[in-house]
Amino acid sequence: MPPAPPRAAAAHWRAMARRDLPRIMAIAAQVHPAYPEDEAVFAERLALCPAGCLVLGDGGDTLHGYVLSHPWRSAAPPALNAALGALPARPDCWYLHDIALLPGARGQGAAGAALARVAELAARSGLDRVVLVATGSAAAYWTRAGFAALDEPAAAAILATYDPDARLMTRPV
Repeated sequence: MPPAPPRAAAAHWRAMARRDLPRIMAIAAQVHPAYPEDEAVFAERLALCPAGCLVLGDGGDTLHGYVLSHPWRSAAPPALNAALGALPARPDCWYLHDIALLPGARGQGAAGAALARVAELAARSGLDRVVLVATGSAAAYWTRAGFAALDEPAAAAILATYDPDARLMTRPV
């Protein structure tokens, strides 16, 4: 039997820094191999909305996860591996672009803590909901986390850039 992954018991969410990007890319490659995105996409999200970009760290150089989120428009979620250019002048939601946790960080409340921080950012920005694209079989997880399917016909072509099962989901703040 392979050894258990290291646990992230002392990990906490902190602001993402540009120096974290190489480690974030390694986490993304491990956690989301079917949804590759260029480092430039991560760097742009960080530059446009630093408050919405977090890493789960242990106080040293080790990272156990990350969050990318920002204000956006629910009818036009960002396509996979696409630059935003700018944040919208009139967003209608806080968009959770990505959350990734290494296996050792799962089951310890890190995802719930991240969602609480994202909801707080949305509320402070005057937005009343968080929106995300659930990929693959993740819709069941997001439903348990309080998200519901969001019918936005205009988003169909964008959702197809992720996978055939991708669906837009929303949760009130």
